[in-house]
Amino acid sequence: MTTIFALPASTDVFELGEGPFWDADRDRLLWVDIPSGNVHAGRVDLGTLTPDGTSLTGTADTARVTITTDETHAIGEFATLVVPDADGRLLVGARSALVVVEPDGTVRPAVDVLDPTEERRLNDGACDPAGRMLVGTLALDGPTGSEVLVRLEDDGSLTTLDDDLQLSNGLAWTPDGTFYSADTEADVIRARAYDAETGEVGPRREVVRFEDGKPDGLCLDSDGNLWVALYGTGEVRCVSPEGEVLHTVVTGIPATTSVAFVGPDLDVLVITTGREGLDADDREALPDAGRIFVAPVGAELGLRGAPVPLWNGRGA
Repeated sequence: MTTIFALPASTDVFELGEGPFWDADRDRLLWVDIPSGNVHAGRVDLGTLTPDGTSLTGTADTARVTITTDETHAIGEFATLVVPDADGRLLVGARSALVVVEPDGTVRPAVDVLDPTEERRLNDGACDPAGRMLVGTLALDGPTGSEVLVRLEDDGSLTTLDDDLQLSNGLAWTPDGTFYSADTEADVIRARAYDAETGEVGPRREVVRFEDGKPDGLCLDSDGNLWVALYGTGEVRCVSPEGEVLHTVVTGIPATTSVAFVGPDLDVLVITTGREGLDADDREALPDAGRIFVAPVGAELGLRGAPVPLWNGRGA
């Protein structure tokens, strides 16, 4: 097993960074800061990465990869996910609804998912290979065992796929029709068959259960392996489809929340982190908590990420 040490890269610090999405058409990274209710877009200055995470370009003072925030859109009480469409519109998860950020920055309501009076909110989400948004929920007062995973259909209706989750989190699809989903408070990632054309899903099966951390956001590489942010451990782990841990990326930040492959070759892993809940002493001890980290998995391991579907622009 290979261990890689990630480097802090963002110039800004976030309370609970989440939902990184590489918008390749616009050469930008999208992400959210959940408790602030903000959606961000920014540039990733990669240079040429070496296996130790430094850049071959620039001076010793400027060699670190940098992620700079260019745009911020205020959504409301929470911002939980962001996925663009081909025209640059952003589909964003708010507390109880999906909203759309237009290219001019206008924010408009789109689809109500939850009753806004409930002590629940939307959480992570992603688009299936047909471009339909799937989004899960969590309870603000703690796990209930009745959280849901729903799909936004092209006609604006909602289809419930799961209604027995502890805390719905990261989602990903393989080209051969396998759908992965994380249930954070159950400590498990599950898989099932998924027909992108019809939307039909098969029975769930357990892929991996973690004993020392909580599976949060995740993504896939081009070999079909899962890259899982393991909340509470300060690590991202690469897991095979059979559940074997192949590689570890260390951030050292307990709130390691989500991952995405970025860059023209999808060979750099970006990792969001948070500092929410840290007291003053912890924040002083972990000054990079809340930054976005990078790891040169392409240079180190020869790996590339799998492309992630855009929102199809329908239903909202």
